[in-house]
Amino acid sequence: MTRIILFAFLLAGTLISCSRNALTGKSQFTLLPESELQSMATQEYSTFLSSSKVVAASGNRDAEMVKRVGQRIVTAVNSYYQQKGISDRLEGYKWEYNLVNDPAVNAWCMPGGKIVVYTGLLPITQNEAALAVVMGHEVSHALLQHGNQRMSQQMGAQAVQAGLQVALSGKPQQTQSLFMAAYGAGAQFGVILPFSRKNELEADEWGLIFAAMAGYNPREAIPLWERMEKAGGGQKPPEFMSTHPSEGNRIAQLEKLMPEALKYYKPVAK
Repeated sequence: MTRIILFAFLLAGTLISCSRNALTGKSQFTLLPESELQSMATQEYSTFLSSSKVVAASGNRDAEMVKRVGQRIVTAVNSYYQQKGISDRLEGYKWEYNLVNDPAVNAWCMPGGKIVVYTGLLPITQNEAALAVVMGHEVSHALLQHGNQRMSQQMGAQAVQAGLQVALSGKPQQTQSLFMAAYGAGAQFGVILPFSRKNELEADEWGLIFAAMAGYNPREAIPLWERMEKAGGGQKPPEFMSTHPSEGNRIAQLEKLMPEALKYYKPVAK
C-alpha cells in the first residue's frame, strides 16, 4: 500500500509539474516555482559575493566590459520577449552582473538574472563579442529554466526513497548545495549527464541569438570554442562521461545554428 501511495504521489507531482517554457514552447519538468528560486538566488548571490573578490566596475576595464555586455544582453532579452508578447515571464528579474577575481574558467546566471563572470574566463574569451556569447549562453540557461529542471530531477530521484517533502526541506544544506550546483556555481551534484548536454546545446542556440540581437557578432562563438578546446589540452573526459558536449561537437552544432543567429545580427556603431 505504501508503494502504491508513493507511486500515485509521484505521478500526480509529475503531471502537475509539467509546464511550457516561454522561449521554446516545450513542456518541461519543474517542481519548484521560479519565484521561490529567484528568492533563493537573491540570498545565495549575496552570500557568494560577500565571500568572493568582486572586481569593482569603476576604473576597471574588464569589470566595466562585463556590465556593458550584461546590459546589452538584457536589452536584447527584453526586446525579444516584448516582440513575442511574453514580457510577463520576466517578472521578478532584477539583473546584476559582477566580475569575480577567480582563476576558474567559468560564468553563470542564477534565477532572476544574477550573473557572475570569473576573471579566469577572460583570457579565453579575449574580446567583448566572445564574452557576449558566453554571457548570452548563461542567461539562456536561466531563461530556459535548466537549473530548475536539474534540481527537479534530483529531488524527484530523492523522493523515490524519502518522499518529496524530505527532498525539498529535510536537508537544507544539501538543498543549498544542489541549488548552487544546478546553476554552475558549485561542484557537480548528481546531474544526469545526457540531459545536461542537451541543455548546453539549447543554451548555445539561444545564447547566439541574444548575443546577435545585442549587436555582437555570433561568429565569434567558433574561435571561442576552438580556444576552449586548446585550453583543455586534451585532458577532459570523453563526452559520454561529461556534463558538457565536446568542443568539436559543440562547434559543429554552432556552425549549423549560425545562419539563424545571423538573421538577428545588427552591429552596434562604436
